Amino acid sequence: MTLRIMLVDDNLTFLASVKKVLATLAQTQVVAEAHNGAQALEMAARLQPDLMLLDIVMPGMTGLEVAQTMQTWPRSPRVLFLSMHDNESYRAEAATLGALGLVGKTNFVAELLPIVAALATPPQEASS
Repeated sequence: MTLRIMLVDDNLTFLASVKKVLATLAQTQVVAEAHNGAQALEMAARLQPDLMLLDIVMPGMTGLEVAQTMQTWPRSPRVLFLSMHDNESYRAEAATLGALGLVGKTNFVAELLPIVAALATPPQEASS
């Protein structure tokens, strides 16, 4: 099974870096990029990704508002926040919204890869 990932960030340079890093992982596919909250909601509803890597601070609608809106959906993607604003307040809000967590952008490779790799790895079947 391939983990279908949607990237949401208004920083196009950072998005390109994340895509490059994710390309090194087997069983993952970036299915879409959105650059603001409204676009993210429209694309996620249409494409139904498994995982959304979501910036918190964006113009217009914040990533927190996007995640809160998606909680009302019958099937919403899992959310992992990526943010320059890595603080306890945002971490607490991410947890309240049911996110997998918050990864700081300054060291995203070391933190992001193990999380995404674990989600993309199918569970081991129990031996009989």
